[in-house]
Amino acid sequence: MKFDRPNTEIDDRDQIAKAKKNREAFGPLYEKYFERVFLFIFKRLGDEDTTGDICQLVFLKAMMNIDKYEDRGAPFGAWLFRIASNELNMYFRKSKKTHVVEIEESGLVHMMKEMEVSEDKSVEIELQEKLIVVMNALSPDQAELIDLRFFQSMSFKEIADIYDISEASAKMKTYRLLEKIKKDWF
Repeated sequence: MKFDRPNTEIDDRDQIAKAKKNREAFGPLYEKYFERVFLFIFKRLGDEDTTGDICQLVFLKAMMNIDKYEDRGAPFGAWLFRIASNELNMYFRKSKKTHVVEIEESGLVHMMKEMEVSEDKSVEIELQEKLIVVMNALSPDQAELIDLRFFQSMSFKEIADIYDISEASAKMKTYRLLEKIKKDWF
């Protein structure tokens, strides 16, 4: 997969206003956010073709519903991620497929620190294997929350924007989930 650099020069508010008047003006928003949304979906599916199909649906729905978009202080990208998350959840429900989370070592180490689990190298491999089992046991929504925070390194503010909740709620959901994982599995 190779992407060109997105056009980050456009001002979202101006471009959204233009797109509300003329859907053809949605193009720069698509170009700016395509790579991030594509990767967001791909990290959950691991299948490039299906990712492309779902990504296409996300941007089609966004373009067709741009009139309904309201600036409530969250970035436009958060609205797109929310649409992508909803499309992914529908895909998983319809196809009865599992949610994929790409577990990277740096995210794993960060997650173990947050859970205050030993970072002893001799125990680390055992913990990694256990965490893979834990991630498979989580609901898609729970796995997505862990993925966004620890494996995509999103801030609580970014997570809050995606879920349309407060930053405090995003923190609370994450830490409650970590406590549950720690209690049930470690």
